[in-house]
Amino acid sequence: MPNPAFDLFLPKVTSSCVVFASPHSGRDYAADFLAGTLLDDHMIRSSEDAFVDRLYETVPDQGAPLLCARAPRAYVDLNRAHDELDPALIEGVRRGGHNPRVASGLGVIPRVVAHGRAIYRGKMPRAEAESRLEQVWQPYHHQLETLLDQAHRQFGQAILVDCHSMPREAVESALKPGGLRPEIVLGDRFGASAARHIVDGIEQAFSAAGFQVARNAPFAGAYTTQHYGRPSKNQHAIQIEIDRSIYMDESAIRPHSGFEDIQQRLRQVIARIADLGRPADQPLAAE
Repeated sequence: MPNPAFDLFLPKVTSSCVVFASPHSGRDYAADFLAGTLLDDHMIRSSEDAFVDRLYETVPDQGAPLLCARAPRAYVDLNRAHDELDPALIEGVRRGGHNPRVASGLGVIPRVVAHGRAIYRGKMPRAEAESRLEQVWQPYHHQLETLLDQAHRQFGQAILVDCHSMPREAVESALKPGGLRPEIVLGDRFGASAARHIVDGIEQAFSAAGFQVARNAPFAGAYTTQHYGRPSKNQHAIQIEIDRSIYMDESAIRPHSGFEDIQQRLRQVIARIADLGRPADQPLAAE
């Protein structure tokens, strides 16, 4: 039976230690959730990493698993810790130490979507928040941990590639005078979540496909890279952000004419990244 929290796409034969995951592309908006929000069906999607799962759909062809969230980010943010609860939204939550993500309304149960638009009119019962974590957050992360453990047992290491998209305006706001606008931002928490040679290999894969690549600015990685990235234990986590404007109309939230080209270029990138996780004596995958 499929899990309501995620879709898991497995290769016929697992030949790489790389695990690809898309925590923010979920678009199963339940009717009762939509009925309880201040936003319309279009606006509620503004924080979604729309179509990222489709961009990476060839992952299993390269001998690696692809884990994709089904629940939307506005419902549960899977790139947050389970205890990043927002006291301004959830009843009975005490204020703790300062957490900038929670303070801005972007905790594990988000209070706002893009541009600070409020999702709800009032507060949420604590029981509702805990139910969402139990039904969505826990199954997703349990599955992710299982995939990484399996990769570690089979190959002696695991490489998590956490797939995201970023608004064009976020990229432009981080540009330095005279700098080139990156289409891809790799986040390794400034070297803390992955070994240098692996991040170098991923950067080379994107560069070879003609993408402009930057590291750690404006996004260095959040909970997933921080929690799962343990280079000293041969477990590496890298966040990949792709500029939404190169494959979709951001305001309409639909793929534009360049989508298939980006998808085809990413097919090459995925093959090269999967090759990074193959044993040295194993033939490289055909592109």
